[in-house]
Amino acid sequence: MKLAALLTSAGINTAVSVVLFSLYSVLRKQPIFVNVYFGAKIAQVRSRQQDAFRFDRFVPSPSWILKAWETSDEEICATGGLDAVVFVRMIVFSRLTLLLLIVDSFRIFSIAAIVCNFLVLPLNYFGKEMQRHQIPAETLEVFTIANVEEGSRWLWAHCLALYLVSCCACFLLYLEYKSISRMRLAYFTSSMSNPSYFTVLVRAIPWSREESYSGTVARFFTNYYASSFLSHQIVYRSGSVQKLVTDAGKVCKMLKLTPRELHIGSNSMRCGLCGTTTPFSMLPMDADDDQGRSDFGGSDLRKKESAAALVFFRTRYAALVASQSLQSRNPMSWVTNLSPEPGDMYWSNICVPYRLLWIRKVAILVASMALVAFFIVPVSLTQGLVHLDKLQKTFPFLRGILKRKAMSQLATGYLPSVVLIIFMYMVPPIMLLFSTLEGSTSRSGRKRSASIKVLCFFIWNVFFGNILSGSVIERFSKIFKDVNYLLATAVPSTATFFMTYVLTSGWASLSCELMQPFGLLCNLFYIFILRNKDVTTYGTLTFPYHTEVPRILLFGLFGFVYSTLSPLILPFLLVYFSLAYLVYRNQILNVYVTKYQTGGTYWPIVHNATIFSMVLMQVIAMAVFGLKKSTVASSFVIPLIIMTLLFNEYCRQRFQPLFMEIPAQILIEMDRQDEQNGKMKEIHQKLTTSYTQFKSKSRTLGDPMPPNNNCRLEDLEINPGKSPVHHLSS
Repeated sequence: MKLAALLTSAGINTAVSVVLFSLYSVLRKQPIFVNVYFGAKIAQVRSRQQDAFRFDRFVPSPSWILKAWETSDEEICATGGLDAVVFVRMIVFSRLTLLLLIVDSFRIFSIAAIVCNFLVLPLNYFGKEMQRHQIPAETLEVFTIANVEEGSRWLWAHCLALYLVSCCACFLLYLEYKSISRMRLAYFTSSMSNPSYFTVLVRAIPWSREESYSGTVARFFTNYYASSFLSHQIVYRSGSVQKLVTDAGKVCKMLKLTPRELHIGSNSMRCGLCGTTTPFSMLPMDADDDQGRSDFGGSDLRKKESAAALVFFRTRYAALVASQSLQSRNPMSWVTNLSPEPGDMYWSNICVPYRLLWIRKVAILVASMALVAFFIVPVSLTQGLVHLDKLQKTFPFLRGILKRKAMSQLATGYLPSVVLIIFMYMVPPIMLLFSTLEGSTSRSGRKRSASIKVLCFFIWNVFFGNILSGSVIERFSKIFKDVNYLLATAVPSTATFFMTYVLTSGWASLSCELMQPFGLLCNLFYIFILRNKDVTTYGTLTFPYHTEVPRILLFGLFGFVYSTLSPLILPFLLVYFSLAYLVYRNQILNVYVTKYQTGGTYWPIVHNATIFSMVLMQVIAMAVFGLKKSTVASSFVIPLIIMTLLFNEYCRQRFQPLFMEIPAQILIEMDRQDEQNGKMKEIHQKLTTSYTQFKSKSRTLGDPMPPNNNCRLEDLEINPGKSPVHHLSS
């Protein structure tokens, strides 16, 4: 592929992105789309529809860019929580490998971009004695390390660039890990009223003929934790079937209502599809579908007790000790963990028998591997479009079609990336379903598990799949015999494809993220088909960490691997990370709603993925140096790999425990402070209604947290009697 063709495709993608950004500026000014582009503000204020005209979408369109740029991390944390700050810092870190912050806060090319584009790139271009053309007419292969002659002394420059990029990345990674660890400690101290600190989730409660699960829990914790046990709450079996039965009953009640009664309801509307004038009522939308509702009596609830319970303790430290202790001689019974936040609870998975969880995990692992194997077929066919010469040898009937210049540029430039992107959009929902079936007890844990699965899928199918599939057509029988030679030859040759992938998938995905096409279609359906003009009933979206975190980390992998092999990819990544920084900050401020927090637990995923990218970069560089017959440069990479792994081990010992457990020192200080201020008794009273499995109309402590994440237990309305809690009798 020619450099001019790549620049042309970059220009086309830039033009399309500019058009979509302009269309976004127009659409966000329309009153009917206020819930799509200002969902966070609507969720925060719950204003009426006419109040939406006071939002700042009517100011000139570039204002959102300026506001996203000027917003501080404190404002991002107040709106989206610490997880949103971690996500933004992940983009900043990825950009800092390409950019270097100086004292005056002006951003210039980073050490990676300076060293690789001004030192390595010219050496790649002049690496061989060959006939030169005009630079736009040159093929992209002359800008890669494949153009350097074997045994060239200039390979030392590539080795030096590899050391500089690796050392700078480790230094920046250490600073970010240290900074986010401080933020997480500050998050612990600022959330003193969090009821999850007092609550332990108990599963695998032994079944007894003589008494119910509730009596078993009360007897066990009264016997072994008499001084610290406060009360308990049994988790009831409530799933989608029960919800369907409940909703069916509500539909039957609505059908019995007269037209006069239907007009009285605030949710009544008329059908815009068939044009009928008879109004109908819509069931209220609930973002947390699986939390369920219950219209049954207390006797029916007792029959639905599951072998799980929430146990409340008098102090935070007592709850921590109970959650980390082995409760019985049988490790498969009385399993305890600190409970997630009330808004983070995934109630339907808590009822899953604990003895079946390992079977589910094994089954999901097998299903994930089968999904990866299934996607190798479209990836191989997609990558075959890049190697037209090999494709023509395999399929001779395509020679006439591919000889045309327009068809060849289309096949090599756009079709591989576009086809791959279409297939990749199917992966995150499937992985989220897999993570749900694994049995995660929290929504955040489900998304983190899905993020890891999607990231592994992207690394294998997008990166390794495209590298290996390029050689499958030519040398399938030798693919597993010489992996070292395969990486050294295939990685530089696929640089063109990944440059195009950054353009099509990276820039286009940001435009789609900004436009929110799915939200627009749903909004139009509610307005013109259901004729519902109340924007507050449409529901809100939470940030899709399971799709965006793997995408950012995948592009970071591209930047690390190709920084010394094909530095021409760095400017395209630099533009992507700069746009992503603005777009995602705008989405956090205006679009997505934060219903729970995890305290920045996504950063260990970022750290591990970055270390993997660095080690992969070093291994591939060592293989390329060996292929170029520079054994000294290849051997000098081995100490760099060892130092990177030692650095990772130090960070794992120094910082990672803070993201796994809550320090006992902080919890003890919180307990002492509450006891001195006389707040402990008040907290104990509100703990009984903090977790509400069956939602009621009144807000309780079990409802999702408001978007500002600054609410306290004292600020929330209590609705006693709605949550079946069993107290310790005095």
